[in-house]
Amino acid sequence: LFAMWRYSIPSHRCIRALKGITTEHAAPQLYTTLHRRARSSAATPQITTHYTIHPREKDPRWEGVEMERFADEADVVIVGGGPAGLSAAIRLKQLANEQEKELRVCLVEKASQIGAHTLSGACLEPSALSELFPDWKERGVSVAHQHYMDAFSRLWCVYKILSVLSPGLPMNNHGNYIVRLGNFVRWLGEQAEELGVELYPGYAASEVLFHEDGSVKGIATNDVGIAKDGSPKDVFERGMELHAKVTLFGEGCHGHLAKQLYKQFNLRENCEPQTYAIGLKEVWTIDEKKWRPGRVEHSVGWPLNRNTYGGSFLYHLNEGEPLVALGFVVGLDYSNPYLSPFREFQRWKHHPFVAPTLEGGSRIAYGARALNEGGLQSIPKLTFPGGLLIGCSPGFMNVPKIKGTHTAMKSGMLAAEAVFARITAESPESETAGLHVPEYSDALKESWVWKELYAVRNIRPSFHNYFGLYGGMVYTGIFYWILRGKEPWTLKHCGTDASQLKPAKDCTPIEYPKPDGKLSFDLLSSVALSGTNHEGDQPPHLTLRDDAVPVGRNLAVYDGPEQRFCPAGVYEYVPLETGDGMRLQINAQNCVHCKTCDIKDPSQNINWVVPEGGGGPAYNGM
Repeated sequence: LFAMWRYSIPSHRCIRALKGITTEHAAPQLYTTLHRRARSSAATPQITTHYTIHPREKDPRWEGVEMERFADEADVVIVGGGPAGLSAAIRLKQLANEQEKELRVCLVEKASQIGAHTLSGACLEPSALSELFPDWKERGVSVAHQHYMDAFSRLWCVYKILSVLSPGLPMNNHGNYIVRLGNFVRWLGEQAEELGVELYPGYAASEVLFHEDGSVKGIATNDVGIAKDGSPKDVFERGMELHAKVTLFGEGCHGHLAKQLYKQFNLRENCEPQTYAIGLKEVWTIDEKKWRPGRVEHSVGWPLNRNTYGGSFLYHLNEGEPLVALGFVVGLDYSNPYLSPFREFQRWKHHPFVAPTLEGGSRIAYGARALNEGGLQSIPKLTFPGGLLIGCSPGFMNVPKIKGTHTAMKSGMLAAEAVFARITAESPESETAGLHVPEYSDALKESWVWKELYAVRNIRPSFHNYFGLYGGMVYTGIFYWILRGKEPWTLKHCGTDASQLKPAKDCTPIEYPKPDGKLSFDLLSSVALSGTNHEGDQPPHLTLRDDAVPVGRNLAVYDGPEQRFCPAGVYEYVPLETGDGMRLQINAQNCVHCKTCDIKDPSQNINWVVPEGGGGPAYNGM
């Protein structure tokens, strides 16, 4: 039925947004009852028209509209076509084929094509890949190229200190491969299809479905044909329900369905708050004389101060033409609301030890995404009746390595093995209608993933000291390099990233140089390189719980930080037409799906929900 629905109704190829999601974080203390007051349409222009804020049941325009959804059944449904989701799907079909079992595995992905929303550095550690496909080199993975040289440096304004990366340090990349992760994910998708996995790109999972006993029943894809003002169009069609014994959620960093699951099953009760970073990336063609295929360079320091966590990467690709991938990562626990990660990235490219590589070159791609940085202590409970969390959704990134692909893949593989054993057991009884598979958590804690994350658990939180970057580097040198993380304590984080911003009056504005159009560029020309596009006539998927909060609190107290932390120019404050104030304008068509706004908004008033399926960036091998 699902396949017939997919191919016989062309309009469903651009399936749309829907959702009923709650937030992971409570709003900070300052967000008082005064700021939660009912919105007056006369005082505050309406910004949000999405049905998750304005229910259809209360909207007379929806009276008489057919709301029944088709439903289909699978053994396992996977949300998200990234490294974790595809590895889980592949492993499930490998096991089913080995044991000659019938197993239907369906994977939905919001991007129009597998890999189109994938962005990473990326320097791949091949451990999980070698377990999944021992013969992966013979399978024609032309997207992977072994690196040959590491360089790590501390940057000052016009100087750098080069450090030697000894074997055993997290940043050492001996034996790893430089990849363009979008191409690698696309290759994984091809392997999954060959094994019989049903892949459905262009279908955004917008809602979690539940059985009457509260266990997860599956997911629903988003609706088609909703106008920007929230009314149904003539072409409106309901999404599709996809039910399963077990649903695997591998949405990536700060998944919008995972946020609902955290609250529904209280999954974050016994862990630290998750903390994040934003990573920005560009791909350049450079002068062939400056090209060093396989070279990997990382740096910390300038232009960030010692109290702002972050760093850079510069990878020389080996694809037959002189390409480099470069990027900048900024921890989202920074405190100055005037900081712009995008502009810090543009400024970094002018450093005298970076600029010579790029001079005379041409920028051909741009993108951004958020990264989980909480580490081991921020991993939530991973299993619940009817479902599991895998990959970057719960957060398995090794922060000092700046690598999470290998751990995400392994988590998906372990989940697949635990789920397959339960589904094919002779007596697969469950206390709930949806299968509960706690064996997955047990297997993960006994794997090399847990051991690896445990060893580096204190490196990221060690940054929170008076000396900032320098104190964190000293801690790493003593307790990781020498003791390999065996210290008998686990450091805590300093709360959510949203709570770290200081009021604008307590901070110094940052004056950024104007882009020169050669090494540094403006925001909108950068977004144009990402291929981002959304259907214009749909409700903005950047929803506000209260339309009055942006001006009443974010602008008044923090000078509108959303117009600086967004890497795509989605948010801007413009004068009211009456000329007596400001209003927030949301340019939802620019959104590159990085989720930074949902994470860093100091009022926790922004709730990112899925747009119409297929919308968003169209990364070509990012």
